[in-house]
Amino acid sequence: MSDARTAAPGPPSPSTVAPSAKAEGGPSPREITPFQPTGPYPQVMLDLPTGTAIPLSAAARGEHIVIEGTVFDGAGKPVADLMIETWQADAAGHHPHPGDPSAAQADPSFWGYRRVATDNRGGFRIESVKPGATDLQAPHMLVAIYGGGILYRHVTRLYFEAEPANTADLVRAAVPPARRHTLMARPVEAGRYRFDIRLQGEDETVFFDV
Repeated sequence: MSDARTAAPGPPSPSTVAPSAKAEGGPSPREITPFQPTGPYPQVMLDLPTGTAIPLSAAARGEHIVIEGTVFDGAGKPVADLMIETWQADAAGHHPHPGDPSAAQADPSFWGYRRVATDNRGGFRIESVKPGATDLQAPHMLVAIYGGGILYRHVTRLYFEAEPANTADLVRAAVPPARRHTLMARPVEAGRYRFDIRLQGEDETVFFDV
């Protein structure tokens, strides 16, 4: 488990040496490779025919919910053009995945996977079903964030505020009590939740090393 990750700089590789310094030979100052955002950008990926996840089926079992939120950077500014993926169990706690012994019981109308982009105000909206509990884990969603300046991805969890099973969840219990609120989706009204994500700074969302 960690905060938003930054890699400690190591010795520059030969490829980071300025070309003029290489040509002259001998000891020379070395330059760090400039910052480069990852690409292609999420909205480009989502615009492809294979980009967006299958829409939520009206036949999916359980309570249909909407999760809305905003992604903020370390300065508190909204971050546009990020891609957010979620993976979860169905309403009965089954995953449609070979690694789940109960996969055969999973809801055939629910894939368990969602993918959306943040808009130009950093906002996102996810339509899904409220997941069921699994073993010693409370109802939750895995949330992955991809975008410029994120080398691979940030991974967090979304739990539901006031869910009775939260107290027995072993992963949530491993998070310092003062930071658990960053993993909580707040109910706004029936079937609607608010979940903001802060990549750095005050109230930074807890991210997990996975």
